[in-house]
Amino acid sequence: MTARPALVPPRDALEAAARVVHAAMAPTPQYSWPLLSRRVGAEVWVKHENHTPTGAFKVRGGLVLLERLKRERPDLPGVVSATRGNHGQSLAYAGRRHGVRTVIVVPHGNSRDKNASMRAWGAELIEHGRDFDEARLHAAKLAAEQGLEFIGPFMPDLVAGVGSYAMELYAGAPPLDAVYAPIGCGSGICGLIAWRDALGLATRIIGVVSAHADCYARSLEAGRPIETESANTFADGMAVRVPVPEALEAIRAGAERIVRVSDDEVKAAIRHFFHDTHNLVEGAGAAALAALMKDPERKGERFAVIASGGNIDREMYLEALAG
Repeated sequence: MTARPALVPPRDALEAAARVVHAAMAPTPQYSWPLLSRRVGAEVWVKHENHTPTGAFKVRGGLVLLERLKRERPDLPGVVSATRGNHGQSLAYAGRRHGVRTVIVVPHGNSRDKNASMRAWGAELIEHGRDFDEARLHAAKLAAEQGLEFIGPFMPDLVAGVGSYAMELYAGAPPLDAVYAPIGCGSGICGLIAWRDALGLATRIIGVVSAHADCYARSLEAGRPIETESANTFADGMAVRVPVPEALEAIRAGAERIVRVSDDEVKAAIRHFFHDTHNLVEGAGAAALAALMKDPERKGERFAVIASGGNIDREMYLEALAG
């Protein structure tokens, strides 16, 4: 058996994290929509992480991380992190719940709606850099300058927290042949892997990246971390140029493979969600369905896709719906 990567939490940590999450929010549903299954030609279950308090799965990780930091350090001066939106909303939401100052760095041109939501939850928002990775470096600089706790995109608490959606999915759906999950920095797919292994399931995990931001796919193919020059994609939740080494290690150990999807395929999947389920999903939230529909190596009869979030600007949503 392959050893568990160091930053993938063991079962007791996963269970403890789930208790923290469920003390703050109800489990999200998983449904098998008949029109969507008919479109795909297989039984498809959707894990609706677009139904969380912040509209995305990331809120789970922030709740677990901030609960621990505040419990261990009551005088914590604050936290700082970088985001394209959903991770930042998670920390802002949890920061308000636990009374922790939250500073969030976003790249220039970031989603207006996500920026507005982070501010509404109480985050101090700073715009810096051309993409997520440049914003992340600036956040680390601010942490050193202001004595704040720097929160990276991939930490054991974050993986354990977001992994609670995997626990709900595996318990609430029939046995699954495979789950398709989008990859941004990697916490979501690693949570799926961690719970799959903890429960001893045979479910295969397939990662999904944008063809325009495919550092994880390239890294998996090369056997080492590969950075890309840009990450310009409609699916901003997957717009990452630099893979997190620990996440890459866990994905290499626990995922079957990674599928690339184009922006046009993502937009089509957004339309399918609207027509077949009347759910609003963002680009990254539609990516798993896009991958399932195009995957020539698909094996099995029952699948799940992670609708990781529904935070999309009106103009982008209208662009996708217009086809």
